[in-house]
Amino acid sequence: MRHLRCFVVLAEELHFGRAAQRLHVAQPALSQLIQRVERELGAQLFLRTRRTVSLTEAGQTLLPEARRILRDADRVTQAVRAVHRGETGSVTIGFVGSAADDVLPRLVAAHRRHHPGVSIRLEEGTTAQQLEWLRDQRITVGLGRTPIDDPAVSTVVLARESLVLAVPDSHALSGAESAELAGLAEEPFIMFPRHLGPGLYDIIHSACAAAGFTPSVVYETVRMQTIVGLVSGGLGVALVPESVRNLGRKGVRYVHLADAPPAIELSMMWRNDCESPHLQPLRKTARHL
Repeated sequence: MRHLRCFVVLAEELHFGRAAQRLHVAQPALSQLIQRVERELGAQLFLRTRRTVSLTEAGQTLLPEARRILRDADRVTQAVRAVHRGETGSVTIGFVGSAADDVLPRLVAAHRRHHPGVSIRLEEGTTAQQLEWLRDQRITVGLGRTPIDDPAVSTVVLARESLVLAVPDSHALSGAESAELAGLAEEPFIMFPRHLGPGLYDIIHSACAAAGFTPSVVYETVRMQTIVGLVSGGLGVALVPESVRNLGRKGVRYVHLADAPPAIELSMMWRNDCESPHLQPLRKTARHL
């Protein structure tokens, strides 16, 4: 590309001194470079006299093609650099269902504003599934429930929220302002399997243990929407993130817990060795949510 660029500048200036000045090279070096190009092409590109420099017919033929090649090379270079800076290309974000109630739409909207050239794909899955996807490089970052036990993955907390008790409309506590965990010892619980979300699962079980009982789990399911659906059908109660209220499911009431467990975390997760150019821009967007 350097040879073509030097040829084009000399063709525009038709003067070795001015061309060398524009290219920031010594005039003898420019003259040698042009001679080398002519030898490689097997054609004389310039007619040289003591006073003038002009293009030969071969040089006139090469000039528009050289300009086109240089424009294309510049375009490709800019495109590659834009991808490297995380300004274009595509990124895949994993998320737990409850993240879609608040954090996910804010994150996606903010990132699209600042990086309109980036295509964003979304993959819904449990925290455990997202950790697998991170290992397989199926997603760039995940939005999951922490803490997690994976030394290969880093996290940053994006939001904290309380757990609330979800009960069917027909339940005795449906009209209560608050409830205590100890009063739920005989209730049938609906939860998700521990291996799919150990952080939240352990918080719920630890809170119940502190209240003096182990929850009697009658149904296990993966999605929060399904858990709430089963509650609405009168099949049990559930402890769910407060943001689940936004689902607006009919037949369910949400009751504040007087002795609520510690706030649960929704965090961004990524591989420690992630080399995606989109990681740092995504983290920057997340910091300003």
